[in-house]
Amino acid sequence: MIHSEISNHRMVAQKLFEKDSCSPQEVVKHFGAMQAQDYAMAKWAIGSRCNSTEKEIEEAINSGKIIRTHILRPTWHFVSPDDIYWMLELSAPQLRKLAISGAKKFNVNENKLRQMNKSIEKLLTGNNHLTRPEIMQELGVKKTASDNFLGAAIMMNAELDGLVCNGEMKGKQITYALLEERVKKPNTSLTKEEALAKLAQRYFESHGPATLLDFSWWSGFAPTICQKAINAIELQLNKITIDNQQYWFKKEVFSKDNFREGVHFLPAFDEILISYKTREASFSGDHQSKTFTNNGIFKPIILENGKVIGIWKRTFKKDHVKIETEFFNETEKHKKEVLFEAIKDFEKYLEMKITIE
Repeated sequence: MIHSEISNHRMVAQKLFEKDSCSPQEVVKHFGAMQAQDYAMAKWAIGSRCNSTEKEIEEAINSGKIIRTHILRPTWHFVSPDDIYWMLELSAPQLRKLAISGAKKFNVNENKLRQMNKSIEKLLTGNNHLTRPEIMQELGVKKTASDNFLGAAIMMNAELDGLVCNGEMKGKQITYALLEERVKKPNTSLTKEEALAKLAQRYFESHGPATLLDFSWWSGFAPTICQKAINAIELQLNKITIDNQQYWFKKEVFSKDNFREGVHFLPAFDEILISYKTREASFSGDHQSKTFTNNGIFKPIILENGKVIGIWKRTFKKDHVKIETEFFNETEKHKKEVLFEAIKDFEKYLEMKITIE
């Protein structure tokens, strides 16, 4: 393997070269956690890796087969019910500091947050799924622009305490539900070392080849901690050194038969970019600034053979969806026709007619 082939290997690990018959929840479990703060785009991140429609993925989320909560890094992620408790127990302590700090800016201390958690539990008990504004109204938190930040800190703290997670959607509004009413708490738990090793194994098998710093960025843990996790599982992984940098990946050797030409229209914040500390392997030229900003905003991308060749956006119309594309380099007409064929998967996923500009 050489550096230019890393993106091909990642495409295979990330289930982008070959769609299989796996369910949406199996896709999420494969990754361990998938960044999901842009809810609509995050659903397509799942849909681009299986044959499910948006409605089917929405149903998996509504029914609790996929959980959406704050975990690993201080943002929403999709996570499997099988993984939610051990992963939350592992990552919540460091994230709660951020939630507590955010609440303190509004003179809400830890004791007050504990009291609010008790109130939230009473409000949601009995599968009573409520939106954040509904919960804040019951807690007496005013509906102002600044208090929206307080509401976010309160609910993030409740998530990290293992009290709440996503509930069923109310139209287009996201709700909260009690986690233990959606996912039964297991009788046993992992030690921190066991959980870190399990997290590392899941990451490198679904994202590799990747480096120590990539895993540190994705997991939210310091490189020294991540190195110990890698040491614990190194015999279960393959590794290769390129330019004095070690890359870790799943034990099975990828055949070049897996590497076939392909084009993908992928969502903003997709794991193919967001889950790595550095992203040079996904670019042929200097186009990263057109794809994501310094303050962490990632745009939807067009990927050809593992390389980002452009960006796109969608606009919902009355009876169709309009897709606008921007290619970084001039693209030949016949090649564009091939590229536009790739959008048909998105059309099937949305179950709506698509026009391309």
